[in-house]
Amino acid sequence: MPAPRPSRLLAALLATPLLAGCFASSGESDGKPADGSRLRVALAFPPAERLSPYGADATILSRLGITESLTALDGNGTAAPALASSWRRQDARTWQFTLREATFHDGSEVTADAVAASLGRAAHARPAPAALSGVTLTARAVDKHRIRVSTGRPDPILPLRLSSPGLAVLSAKAYRDKDHVDPAGAGTGPFVLKKVTGATSATLDRYDGYWGGRAQAAGIDVRFVPDGTARTNALRSGDTDIAEAVPVAQAATLQPDTRRETATTRTTSLLLNHRSGPFADARLRAAARAAVDTSALAKDVYEGHADRGTGIYGPAVGWAEGRHPAPVGRATPKRPDGTRITLATYDNRPELPEVAQVLKQQLEKAGFRVELVVREYARLESDALAGKFDAFVLARNSLVDTGDPVAILAGDYTCVGNYNLALLCDKDVDRAVAEAERTADTVKRQDAALRAEARVLGTDSVVPLVHQRVITGVGRSVKGVLLDPYERTLIGTGTRR
Repeated sequence: MPAPRPSRLLAALLATPLLAGCFASSGESDGKPADGSRLRVALAFPPAERLSPYGADATILSRLGITESLTALDGNGTAAPALASSWRRQDARTWQFTLREATFHDGSEVTADAVAASLGRAAHARPAPAALSGVTLTARAVDKHRIRVSTGRPDPILPLRLSSPGLAVLSAKAYRDKDHVDPAGAGTGPFVLKKVTGATSATLDRYDGYWGGRAQAAGIDVRFVPDGTARTNALRSGDTDIAEAVPVAQAATLQPDTRRETATTRTTSLLLNHRSGPFADARLRAAARAAVDTSALAKDVYEGHADRGTGIYGPAVGWAEGRHPAPVGRATPKRPDGTRITLATYDNRPELPEVAQVLKQQLEKAGFRVELVVREYARLESDALAGKFDAFVLARNSLVDTGDPVAILAGDYTCVGNYNLALLCDKDVDRAVAEAERTADTVKRQDAALRAEARVLGTDSVVPLVHQRVITGVGRSVKGVLLDPYERTLIGTGTRR
C-alpha cells in the first residue's frame, strides 16, 4: 500500500505546468474563443511511427477523422458500413464488398482498384498491422465499385477485421515513398491532414467532399502533449477544447460539466518477459503474479476510476463479465531471493508511472530487487518489443484492432504475434487461440476466446491489473464529441464549438 499522500486536488492545483505556446491564445477561460470554427485538441500520444497506419498511430488517424476502413465497429461490437456499403460471403475464404461513392482527400475516386492496392500494401507491410496477425489476405477488383477479399484460410470475422484503423484505405499518394506510408492528403474522412510538425503538432482542415456530409468544424489544431497535467490545465484555462486522457489525479480540478468518463475495453496489465531473463522461469512469474495486489491499484492509484483486473477482457466487454474460467496450468511460486528485474512503463498515460511505482514496492516486498524505467512511449516501444525489459506495464484496448476478442490473443500472446510485449510463446496457448480463430459462430467464438484467455493467464506472462475508465476533458461550448469503449473515435462531422 502506498504511503499517505496530500490531497490530490491540492497537489493538482499546485502542479500547474502551462501549455504556453501550444495553442493560439484566442479565448477566455470559459472555453469560448472568438473563432468558433476550428477545434483545438490535446492528445496524449505523439506519433510513434510518423503517423503510419500500420502501428499504434492508426488510432490517432481514426480518432481525428482522417482515415476510414471498409467497415466500422458499431456500439454492439459488430461490423457496420463505412467505405463499404454492403458485403456478402461468397465461400469459406472469400467475401465481396460493394463500395459507396466517395473520394480521397487528393480528389481521386475511391475505386475497387484503389482499395485493393491499399489493402495489398497493408497485407505486405512489415511488421504487419495487428489486425492481420496470422492472416494472409489478398484483394482484387471485380469492377469499379466491387472488391473481392480472400484469406489464406477461412476467416469468419473478415468484415469485423476490416474495421481496424490499421487497415485504413488510402489513395496512391500515400505510397509514393516505398519505405513509409504518408496519410497526409490521402485519407477519406471528414478531415484532411495538412501538416505534421514532428511529435509536436498537426493541422487538419475540413474536407468538403466527404461522402458522409460536411463537418461542422472548419478544422482541427492538434497538439501532442504527453504531460497529463498540462493537458488538463489547457482545458481549464480555455486553451484547448478537448483534452484526451485526463489523469485521475486531475479529474477533481475539472467542473463536472467538462468531464466525461467512459467505460472502455482497455486493461492495464503487467507483462512478464517469457523468453529471457528471470521471468523465463515460470515459478518466478508465478511469484510476481502472487505479489501483486490489484485492489490497491484500483482504489488508490485510480481513485475508483477503474475496476480490479479480472482478465484480459474487462467489464465493458459485456459477454465476458462473470464468465472468466480459472487460469489453466499455473506454476507454483518460488522465492525470488533478491532476483533483479527491470520494470518499464511510459508516462503518456499519467497513472502508469504510479502503477509501476506501487508494483515496484509490492514486488520488492515479495523479495525482488526492481529497477524502474519510465520514458515516453515512442522512446520505449522498440526496446519493449525487443525484450530488453523483464517486466512492462501496458494499457491496452482488448478490442481496438478488430473488435474481435480473439485478435488480441493472436497479436499479443502467440508465438507469431506482432505486438507480443510479453514475448510469450507457448504451444498450448497457440493451440487454444487457433481453435478460437477457427470458430465462426459468435457465441461459440466468445467461449473459445475465454478458454484461450485461461491458457494465456495460466502462463503468468500477463497479470491483468485494472480495467480502465477513460476521462476526457471537454470544453463547455463543445458538442458532438464521439466517445466509445473501443477508443477509435473522438472527432466526427457533428463535433463543433
